[in-house]
Amino acid sequence: MPVLEPTDHSCTVVWLGRVAHRDRPAVDGAPVDIMPLDFGGMAGEHHAGVTRASCSRVTALHPKGTEIANVRQLSILSQEELDAIAADMGTAPLDPAWLGASLVVKGIDDFTHLPPSSRLQGADGATLVIDMLNQPCQFPAMSITEARGDVGKTFKRAADLRRGVTAWVERPGTLRLGDTLRLFVPGQRAWRGGRQAAPATRAAG
Repeated sequence: MPVLEPTDHSCTVVWLGRVAHRDRPAVDGAPVDIMPLDFGGMAGEHHAGVTRASCSRVTALHPKGTEIANVRQLSILSQEELDAIAADMGTAPLDPAWLGASLVVKGIDDFTHLPPSSRLQGADGATLVIDMLNQPCQFPAMSITEARGDVGKTFKRAADLRRGVTAWVERPGTLRLGDTLRLFVPGQRAWRGGRQAAPATRAAG
């Protein structure tokens, strides 16, 4: 029995980009027309690599700087959610480069909340594994503020729960503008364990 089930849902790649470096807090992304991917992501991209150093997002699991598997090789946004963010901010459409996007896709509703471990597969077999939803942060807000002024300060609120997802490469291949990606989802029921947080611990002394 397949672990991943094909769906009738697909999306179109409408933007590709890369962040070549991060030598300042604001995000300096740039568009590209083609994206060759290997097991480490896109060579030369800031987030590429088979492993990475743990960051503040995972310090509950790993002390900052610990070498861990890199499941944050790519950042994928949906055009529909990007438009909704801009509308809530009361500004013109946002440049995905300001958000450090790797891909912007169009055609799948509620994209940010796709089940973790879903796959997006291109025509040549290139396959991306969705790790989890991405969280809004201050660095894209800085880029938007540089370009648009104080409206950039509203980004984090407007982008909450629609910031897209992080992903990693399961099968190498090449993505191009206009490509169609088919969605595969895990074949399992929703978890019934609840959402109770782990109890806080208090240091002795």
